[in-house]
Amino acid sequence: MVNYIIRRLLLVPLLLFGVTVLIFVMMSFLQPVERLALYMRDFPKNEKAIPALIAKYDLDKPIYVQYWNWLMGKVDSASGERSGGILFGDFGYSRSQSQPVSELIKRRFPATLELTIWAVAPVILVGIWLGVQAAVHHNGFIDQAARVFSIIGTSFPTFVFGLLMLMIFYANLQWFPPGRISDEFARIIESEAFHRYTTLYTFDAILNGRFDIFLDAMRHLLMPILTLSYISWATFLRVTRGSMLETLRMEYVTTARAKGLPERDVIYKHAQPNAMLPVVTMAGFSVVGLLAGAVMTETVFNYPGIGSAAVRAATSLDVVAMLGFALFDGFILIIAALVVDIMYALVDPRVRLS
Repeated sequence: MVNYIIRRLLLVPLLLFGVTVLIFVMMSFLQPVERLALYMRDFPKNEKAIPALIAKYDLDKPIYVQYWNWLMGKVDSASGERSGGILFGDFGYSRSQSQPVSELIKRRFPATLELTIWAVAPVILVGIWLGVQAAVHHNGFIDQAARVFSIIGTSFPTFVFGLLMLMIFYANLQWFPPGRISDEFARIIESEAFHRYTTLYTFDAILNGRFDIFLDAMRHLLMPILTLSYISWATFLRVTRGSMLETLRMEYVTTARAKGLPERDVIYKHAQPNAMLPVVTMAGFSVVGLLAGAVMTETVFNYPGIGSAAVRAATSLDVVAMLGFALFDGFILIIAALVVDIMYALVDPRVRLS
């Protein structure tokens, strides 16, 4: 197991290098004047100053020089200050949102992380449970209902379902508002009396003993969680059902039944663990999708996460910000792939020997 993990860890630097090369190649299609946003915040009003700035930041040099500067940044010989450098956490400057991309990620990612934490359990566990129940009651009423639910869920656009949630629970019933927190509680959170331990509103509210803030934050999270869960349940249900049906036909399951084991033990102790192998991979990358920002869900519910920030950058043609988000998402994907590989090896020991 240790050797397997070491082999996977050795691949991480190569994958990270590949991601940076891919993003930089896309960046190189921009004009040098557009790539100035990688190194400076204030775009010069005098167009005559642009050629000098392009030369200053080596944007007219060979591509390998530009790639190195993009990684390490450009140090000013006079002041010694560093501009740019993704290895130093500088992803450029977002002109559409008037702040560095790294600061934008730092400010928006906690909201996306909080949504992911609360959505993971219902998204994965309920989806798996529905798939197992459909397989166990194969061709029965539960299975037929699950098939219909899966077809509707996979064909139902996320934004349409989200708008329906807004219409029912916000516009009509006024139960669950959009956004992340109510204005009155937002002012409390920003005050000095409220300690920001994690920057996650629900957890900070508990640590501060403010359960009124916790309940308000959960009210804002419920509709995005339900929207993400409904769409994901259909996918998890279909994959889990197919894997479970295949596993239930295996000889060792028949043998377990022939030995007189209770049906519950046969299903949940023998069949289900082996049926989870393809589900583990899908679960891992579902979490990645949430961490990378559920674009449509965050946009529909005006939730201030990474996804809604990416949409604003895209609609404003803020390419530097978009590629910064893509680079950040690529890093998350690589780390998540490593975790999924390790989890897969824990579930299936045969993987460690491959």
